[in-house]
Amino acid sequence: MRDHAAAAHDAVSRDDAGDANDGHALPTDFERLSARAVSRRGFLSGSAAFGATAFVLAAGGMPANPARAAAAALDFTPVGANGLDTVTVPAGYSWQVVARWGDPLWSDGAAFDHPTRGTGTSQEMAFGDNCDGMALFVHEGRNVLAVNNEYTNLGIAFAHRESGKPETADDVRKSKAAHGVSVVEIARQDGAWRIVQDSPYNRRITPDTPMEITGPARGHGLVKTAADPDGTTTLGTWNNCGNGRTPWGTYLACEENFNGYFSSSDPDLALEAAQKRYGIELEDWGYAWAKTDERFDIAKHPNEPNRAGYVVEIDPLDPASVPKKRTALGRFKHENAEVALAADGRVVVYLGDDERGEFLYRFVSDGTYAEGGDNRDLLERGTLSVAGFAEDGRGAWIALTPDTTGMASQAEICIHTRQAASAVGATTMDRPEWVAANPAKAEAYCCLTNNKNRGVKPNAGGDATPVGGPNPREKNKYGQIVRWTPDGGDHASDSFAWDLYVVAGNPTVHDDARAGSANVNADNMFNSPDGLAFDSQGRLWIQTDGTYSNAGDFAGQGNNMMLVGDPATGTIRRFLVGPRECEVTGITWSADRTTLFVGIQHPGERGNSHFPEGGEAAPRSSVIAITRDDGGIIG
Repeated sequence: MRDHAAAAHDAVSRDDAGDANDGHALPTDFERLSARAVSRRGFLSGSAAFGATAFVLAAGGMPANPARAAAAALDFTPVGANGLDTVTVPAGYSWQVVARWGDPLWSDGAAFDHPTRGTGTSQEMAFGDNCDGMALFVHEGRNVLAVNNEYTNLGIAFAHRESGKPETADDVRKSKAAHGVSVVEIARQDGAWRIVQDSPYNRRITPDTPMEITGPARGHGLVKTAADPDGTTTLGTWNNCGNGRTPWGTYLACEENFNGYFSSSDPDLALEAAQKRYGIELEDWGYAWAKTDERFDIAKHPNEPNRAGYVVEIDPLDPASVPKKRTALGRFKHENAEVALAADGRVVVYLGDDERGEFLYRFVSDGTYAEGGDNRDLLERGTLSVAGFAEDGRGAWIALTPDTTGMASQAEICIHTRQAASAVGATTMDRPEWVAANPAKAEAYCCLTNNKNRGVKPNAGGDATPVGGPNPREKNKYGQIVRWTPDGGDHASDSFAWDLYVVAGNPTVHDDARAGSANVNADNMFNSPDGLAFDSQGRLWIQTDGTYSNAGDFAGQGNNMMLVGDPATGTIRRFLVGPRECEVTGITWSADRTTLFVGIQHPGERGNSHFPEGGEAAPRSSVIAITRDDGGIIG
């Protein structure tokens, strides 16, 4: 999920290597926030008209409902921050591991081998690495879990190699097989959730899985290659970050840092500006895929990167189905794909581009959703827009078309989406990550996780990143969550009102803007909000992927965590703390809402965890299941 620009196995994070609980919501005085660094007192004061509840009213939404607020009550005892190498949940809750990196999905697959961390063959038969976005699908009483496997930590996957990197062709095969998506049936047996081996639904989707290119970019010259001269089919998906799910029962896997896998056999190759905008370089991040798969060599196949960076639609209940890359949703470093419905039934998808100073997007389908109808191609055609935020709490979606961007075609816009957004002067954001739409009313939230370059340097396209609007702090190391309500309560509206739900910070270290908003205190403070999702009761679950040093500016914040927020009051409480050096990411629920599934990604990424097995075992990314001890609803 982090905006990385170097190998995931390095001790330095990929981001760094690239260039009282009952609080109240943040009132916003945008001019003051934007103009200068301010005291905490000044930062937290301002126009009361833009408080959390007032925002709901002023933006044309439903009035705050006491019954609704009661339903969203955070009825658990918050857990304290800590640096333990385990998962911590509130009293009255329990957790267990459901699936780990390397767990075989079929009975003839080999058990995970800790000394070697497996082979290409064993990994192709097993659950992938570094689980991220996920969704649970229920069909005829069977539970099918689709999980993104974002990347591999090379130093962990290849700890048996002296270099800590892939050294053989089989090492590369194993690395590729650990990426993609794991589709696996799970079942509750003797009170615990387990993988159903040999289920007909079990499936690994990897960088070598055939896929169809759909939408405006299909057949365009920029996606044609020697292996695919028609520009209609491609192989694989990798570095899948967040996810989405559609009302018609498909899974959306979102390709993020696809650029780190390409390299050039020609050390003197001159990179094009379009390649540089997407982070393509002459060297990869240590994966060495081009050594065994020529399509990752940009000197030989310069268009191959143009076939990655999309949202991939997958039918998890049909193992024979061909995944589809939905180019109409744009090409960038996708975080997640949050699906909502417009008032007239059109499908709306919110999309963040997780890189410093990039943009927040929206797609609105041409066609309308029909329950029980043929909705298979709703994501093939529609209008792609980018967000512009004004200082006065208003905003607009700017359509990306040949007329507005000056680009030659919609296909070019959907391939070079970042350039299109720059052309219309969209608002550069502090790394827009997951978006979540409130199921109770027309409003949406987006995690702006952090941005050390805010107010200091432009984005990769040369766009300025001034302090102001939804990005109120220079050298933003803590992050914030912006929310907006579309005019008329319709997600298809082209205008909206916005404010900041929370500004993360550390009030035990700072007394200025870096302390955070008024709903942040010593008992719930955090940094780098990343994952985001609403439950059926209207509670907002916040997952973090930030600095876990527990020192300096981050003293007292401990390991990465998951918190729960009440949208009506702004109250935020810590629900879970993950093990050492992990990211907490990915969230979904069982059909009866009594089990919450959560992803624990890259524990021990710097060598200081043995989660979940302990001892001297290899650290393994895992999906865990959380339940209430009384069997009650958890979300």
